[in-house]
Amino acid sequence: MRIHTKKGSIIAEINMIPLIDVSLILLIIFMVITPFLVQSQIQVNLPKASTGVKGGEEQVIKVQIAASGAMTLEGRPVKLQKLEKELLLRLKQSYKKTVLVEADKTVPVERVVAVFDAARKLGAGKIGIAVKPAD
Repeated sequence: MRIHTKKGSIIAEINMIPLIDVSLILLIIFMVITPFLVQSQIQVNLPKASTGVKGGEEQVIKVQIAASGAMTLEGRPVKLQKLEKELLLRLKQSYKKTVLVEADKTVPVERVVAVFDAARKLGAGKIGIAVKPAD
């Protein structure tokens, strides 16, 4: 039905329903894809070990150290100087105080030991290193 205010002029309305539908579909797509994109920000080439133990379903705090020296804590980039502060926040929230270090096999041992020291100083109960099983 057309509404005429003056002779010959029509009031046009924009239908907002299709715009809202498309916006909501895009929002849902981004919500579904985001966890896959954020899951692992750096690639770590883990060393191989013949006596590795498979991790259980327990909640762990993961620290990744790349060959380039980049470090992430739970998928978020962090500097070594701020690692203690970030670990402190996460260890307070975690009821199982377990820290798992995923270090590239070319990373110097000093970097891994620095993470271990920070975790142990803050009260982590278990500390471990992630490895790939030997073929």
